[in-house]
Amino acid sequence: MFKFITHKNLLINLLFGVFVALLLVLLFFFGLGWLTGHGEYEKVPAVTGKNIETAKSLLKSKGFNVEVVDSVYDMAQPKLNIIKQSPEPDATVKHGRTVYLTINRQVAPTVIMPNLVGLSLRSAQLYLQGMGLKMGDTTSKPDIAKNSILTQLYNGSEIKPGSSVPIGSSISFVVGRGIGDQEINVPDLVGLTYADAQSLLGSMNISMGLPILLDANIKDTTKAFVAKQEPPVFTEVAPGQRVNNKIRQGQGIDLWLSFTAPHKDSTAIKNDITPTP
Repeated sequence: MFKFITHKNLLINLLFGVFVALLLVLLFFFGLGWLTGHGEYEKVPAVTGKNIETAKSLLKSKGFNVEVVDSVYDMAQPKLNIIKQSPEPDATVKHGRTVYLTINRQVAPTVIMPNLVGLSLRSAQLYLQGMGLKMGDTTSKPDIAKNSILTQLYNGSEIKPGSSVPIGSSISFVVGRGIGDQEINVPDLVGLTYADAQSLLGSMNISMGLPILLDANIKDTTKAFVAKQEPPVFTEVAPGQRVNNKIRQGQGIDLWLSFTAPHKDSTAIKNDITPTP
């Protein structure tokens, strides 16, 4: 009799255990769907072209997580705007999905400025485009190198090759327009410092060749003195008779530099002229 009762209780306990297990399994699956949002979907709003803060606010209001994963630079787009999003706009995804964003960089990357002096204007323009730079204003001045780049400028100042410049920047040029028609007197440069000679010739639109150093100990050419020039100021057409040499805008003068200033009475010797008595 006790054996029957024990057997009956065991069967009931087994059935009860199976019932509880099935109940737990059902609760787990129903709860899993509730916890993971199973069956809840949202359309991803379009945030491409919007500012990063606006995009984040919009996505989070729809229940999405947001993560910025990359940045690029597009000079045609405002800074910190969304360039790309994943998933794509209007994609149907689960609620709470992470949306990955690529933004436009706030600071433009830089490139190394090349040496465009001597190139044609068209060649320089193509070179700039390939580097992500823009063509700025173009001016011209008399120079024997017609239609060639004489000077490259950034923000109004000459920019040297090898300098860093932000992508998207405008580079302006001074271009040679050939030799001028009007003749002017050759200026007297002997005794001036090289820097002053450069300034004077620049104001007259006269070119300058590479300086020829007469002293090996010249370290700073800007402070060296002009000891001789070619062409000289005068030509002696007869003993004691001199005439002014002429030069046109765009032509050049070669200079010889000395560490010490020449004596004024030596000017005639250095320029192969004889002073008028």
